[in-house]
Formats: sequence, C-alpha cells, structure tokens
Amino acid sequence: MLEKLSELEKEFETSLGSLDAQADVLNLKSLYLGKKGKISEILKSLKDVDPETRRTLGPKANEIKSNFQTLINNKLDSIDISVINEKLKESRIDITFTDDLKEKGLFHGGYHPRTLVQREIEDIFLSMGFEVLDGPHIEDEFYNFEALNIPGDHPARDMQDTFWLEDPDSEEGKKHLLRTHTSTIQIRGMLERKPPFRFIAPGTAFRCERTDASHEMVFNQLEGMMVGKNISVSNLIYFMKTILKEIFKTDVKVRLRPGFFPFVEPGFELDIECLICKGKGCSVCKQSGWVELLPCGMVHPNVLKSGGIDPEEYNGFAFGLGSDRLVMMKYGIEDIRHLQSGDLRFNSQFESY
Repeated sequence: MLEKLSELEKEFETSLGSLDAQADVLNLKSLYLGKKGKISEILKSLKDVDPETRRTLGPKANEIKSNFQTLINNKLDSIDISVINEKLKESRIDITFTDDLKEKGLFHGGYHPRTLVQREIEDIFLSMGFEVLDGPHIEDEFYNFEALNIPGDHPARDMQDTFWLEDPDSEEGKKHLLRTHTSTIQIRGMLERKPPFRFIAPGTAFRCERTDASHEMVFNQLEGMMVGKNISVSNLIYFMKTILKEIFKTDVKVRLRPGFFPFVEPGFELDIECLICKGKGCSVCKQSGWVELLPCGMVHPNVLKSGGIDPEEYNGFAFGLGSDRLVMMKYGIEDIRHLQSGDLRFNSQFESY
C-alpha cells in the first residue's frame, strides 16, 4: 500500500507538470482529491487493513493529500500570473513620443497651470527659509474653527459655507468637515514646532458657495506663517511684495486696506490691480479694477495660545494667498472654472513635459 501511495505521488506530479490550463488542473484535482478520487479511495480502504498498517498509512495518505492541494494551488497561481502577463503584453501601449504620434494629433501631457504656479511659489519661499507643510482635507471643528479663534456663532460655520460630514458619534465640538481653508495646517504646524519658525501650507479647500468667474466650491490656497520675536507689519508687507514681484516678474500695484479675520489682529486685505483688465474693470475683479488676493495680518494671541505658543514672548504674521486667483492673474485666465474643467484643450496651452 505504501508503494502504491509513492507511485500515486509520482504519477500526480508528472501529470501536473505537463498542464498549463486552469480547467485541466481542476480536472486533475478532481481525479485525485475528489470524493471518488484516488486518494479518497485509499483512505476508504483503510478500514480493511490491520490497525498497525492503518496507523502508518493514514498519516501518510493525509500528508500526500495536503501536498497535492498545495501543488495544485501553486499551479493555479502560476497559471493566473501567466494569463495576466499575456494580457498585459497584448495590451501594451508604446507611450514613447514620436513625430509620427504628433502628426496624428497626439501630444505630450502638460502640467496644470495651478501646479506650475504652486511649484514656483514653493521654490520662492524655500529660498527665503520657509518650510512647506501639508495636512488632511478632513478636519474637525478644533483645527478648522476653534483654534483659529472662530467662535460657534461665526457665519463661517453656517451650512451655506461649510461641507459638514455626517458624524453622529462625534463628541460635542468635534464634528468633522471638509476644511474651509488651509489655515488648519498652520495650527498643526505650530503644535509640532517651537519658535522661531516660518512655513507655508499650500493645498485644496472646500466651501459650499455659488460658482462664478472668480469663485469655486473647490479651490486652492496657500497659507503662510512666520512666528518669532519683534515681528512687525513691515515684515509682512516686505514678504508679500517680494513674493508677488517674483511671481509676476515685475512690480505689481498693490493696496493694503483694513480687514477683519478672527485669527489675526490687526487684519488687512492686500489687493492687486487686476491684470486681466489692467484696472479698467471686468468680471474677474467685479468691475472694481482690483482683485482680493492676500488676506493677512498679525497672528491673534488666542491663535498663538491654541498652537502652544506664549503670546507674551512671541508674535508673528500670517497670510492666505488665493493661489487660483494668482494663476488667473499670471496667465490671464478670465474664469476660475477653467481650472476645474479637466478640459485638455485648456491644459495644453501651458508648459509640457
């Protein structure tokens, strides 16, 4: 009986090695491991042998059965991989750019103008000693509102401004939402480091508002913060004018006017002359000749406290750059909705790679 098992094992391995189709392997499995298979027949016959022989043959037959199952699984996996590789080989696309493809109207992809401007801004700030930080799109009320000195009755918490998430199990004051600004990254940045420091936080923000030529529900911002000792509004203005000059490669006409934001005191609105209409008035600047670009100000003491910083020892400035509007000014784009359209005809106008 032991010899029969050994012969059966060699026979199975030889048969399995010659198969390369899933159906044939499954048929072989049925022939040897099925209810009426060869191994099952041997196990059934054990009742007719003496106890001593049964103690030897039983474990051996079960061991061979287990090995057969392992070999079959490995074979099926190998066949699956071969089938997948063959399909990939057949569907292979040669993405090498050639003149022949260009003649057919196929061109290289290109970077989105938003990506081009963000990379440029990051390089400029890195050259001035700033870090570049990132953070999650989904935040809770602490990071998005409370830590930024935005009380519970502030209009920014209303449903028409914020995309709230269904979060029935959240504790009071810990409801989750899609961040309405990248200022949330500033709070995380303050909590993770000690002054002095300076960093920027580019990213996407979300607000439930009506879209028009200058407003989108999904838009990009770039927040920045500098905290240390004896920092003044003059430092803020210097950095803002420097970044604008570097981006536009020319002196840009700006104006600074008072503005209220809960997270800064004093707060300002830094506007630039509309580069679409050259200050004459258009749909982008709402016929005013100016575009709101840089809300900014000195960091509110309450915000510093939320970030674990003593406002009696340190101060600083913060700003929020509307990077989508900056893209529009730089490239003369008259409608912000082009940036979200996914229209390749639009994207193809910019730098390719």
